[in-house]
Amino acid sequence: MRVIKVSSFLRAGSLFLDVMEELFSKSSLRSYLAEFVSTFIFVFAGVGSAISAGMSAIPTAGAAGENCHVLAVAVAHAFALFAAVFMSAHISGGHVNPAVTVGLVMGGHVGILSGVCFCLAQLLGSTIACVLLMLLTAGQAIPVGGLAPHVTSMGGAATEFIGTFALVYTACAARDPRKGPHGIAGPTAIGFVYGANFMLTGPFTGGFMNPARSFGPAAVTGDFSHHWVHWVGPILGGGLAGLVYESFMSQGSVDDHASDQANVV
Repeated sequence: MRVIKVSSFLRAGSLFLDVMEELFSKSSLRSYLAEFVSTFIFVFAGVGSAISAGMSAIPTAGAAGENCHVLAVAVAHAFALFAAVFMSAHISGGHVNPAVTVGLVMGGHVGILSGVCFCLAQLLGSTIACVLLMLLTAGQAIPVGGLAPHVTSMGGAATEFIGTFALVYTACAARDPRKGPHGIAGPTAIGFVYGANFMLTGPFTGGFMNPARSFGPAAVTGDFSHHWVHWVGPILGGGLAGLVYESFMSQGSVDDHASDQANVV
């Protein structure tokens, strides 16, 4: 009995060391840093564009001015996300979003503990970006992006769910190995779908589709009203998108795809 207990203890210790080595290896730490930097850049540009658009808005412009405001912020977010994904895709996979990380975990591409580390790096990058924005914009208000007056919490969560599903589904398709070398096509598609969805969801929920994007402003302002909407909707939408793509659209390796093509011919 004592031998069995010692053997079990040794196996558990060996497993723990293997997990720690995987989580904190040089490549893993490099990936976490890449997620921190890319999320920092995305949030800094995205939140900064919202601050600038709010400062330059003309109160008498009415609906036309509001539409221009949404368009400008949507384009800025799309460009920033494109750049953030492009600069980190070859290092960490270019998640830049806890919802994307959850989708990749559900699809079996990222381990659970590694996913937690990715998310922590993203949240930290977002928070630091917002802190710097507060300092650099001379105390300008950080837009938290709450729900529109006529939007319920459940309606907001559903809106974020649908928008994030489209975003993460696109991200899964962009990284599919059957597409071959990706270049800028994948980041471009991700940026485009984010910008398009922002145009739709922005006036209703803030258009986050990214818990890290909503967490940074909430953390530095202390305003967590309806904050759960920007976690529950994106996490469920991202997780479902990753599961659906991996279960029904992914066919495994490039060799499998080549074999299928040969069979067709």
